[in-house]
Amino acid sequence: MAINPIQRRSSQPGNSVTQWLLDSDPSIRWQVMQDLVDAPANEVLAERARVATEGWGARLLGLQRADGSWAGTAFNQGWDSTMHVLSLLRHLGLDPANNQTRHALGLVRDHVRWKGWDWDGTWRGLEFDGNPFFAGEVEPCINGQVGASGAYFGQDIQRIIDRLLAEQLPDGGWNCEAANGSTRSSFNTTICVLEALLEYELAGGTHAAVTEARLRGQEYLLERRLFRRKSTGEVIERDRDGDTVWTHFAFPTWWHYDVLRGLDYLRRAGVRSEVRLSEAIDLVNAKCDRDGRWVLESRYPGEMPVEMDEAVGRPSRWITLHAMRVLNWYSTGE
Repeated sequence: MAINPIQRRSSQPGNSVTQWLLDSDPSIRWQVMQDLVDAPANEVLAERARVATEGWGARLLGLQRADGSWAGTAFNQGWDSTMHVLSLLRHLGLDPANNQTRHALGLVRDHVRWKGWDWDGTWRGLEFDGNPFFAGEVEPCINGQVGASGAYFGQDIQRIIDRLLAEQLPDGGWNCEAANGSTRSSFNTTICVLEALLEYELAGGTHAAVTEARLRGQEYLLERRLFRRKSTGEVIERDRDGDTVWTHFAFPTWWHYDVLRGLDYLRRAGVRSEVRLSEAIDLVNAKCDRDGRWVLESRYPGEMPVEMDEAVGRPSRWITLHAMRVLNWYSTGE
């Protein structure tokens, strides 16, 4: 188990990397306080509450329209839709219990609907046209993202859960192309679904079938050591569309898989560190620069609703936070 000495020091109060993370938005500060420096719980809660009233979280909430939506739609390919903003707010750790959150989510629940027209103007059918937002639509990668946010924010996502359970493929994962005949799972779709099932469980939605499906999907990743083909053992450099490099770390990831996202899911799922994770952990360690930080390596095309002072090729607070949490989790063996 190779742990970079930089990482052993980096979570100590007063460390320059930790201070750099703390000199940021409340959404990063509260997570650093909780996960890296073990601050008192009351201080963490106070900092987390600021996400709704200051910085990126407050700006995102301020962009919500009177009809409950963001950008006037449930989903688009521009990354500023209702689905995308709720995903960002979940990553920021917006407290589901505060008044601003409950008001915003109530507007989404009561008013935002799915449309049968696709983002590019094609008609996809009547199956989900008019569905309430948290009832989801038909693609498991989209339903996974909606379900993860819905569960996190305390919404009823049972229709999404039931559909996802019925769509699991024999190899343990999921694929949006299954409706078109694909019988092999996709890392991209599988990670979206796994995060939804995990958020459902963490929110108290205990159900044996959900846990069983999630563990099977989790094993899909582990059998492939998070970035290798099961059949040949070769590293999977890109997804089938060629636009996602799994060994490059991005924020936000949206529907895209990468190794750090897979590891962070496993950390949150409470998976114990094991030999099948060692290569992925070594990859994370290798990307740490001489200052103990990680750079943003990928940013997917689209319109960020709020800029977060992140640029490709520059040190990234989000990637650094996620990497440090993952390495700390792995080093403890828990």
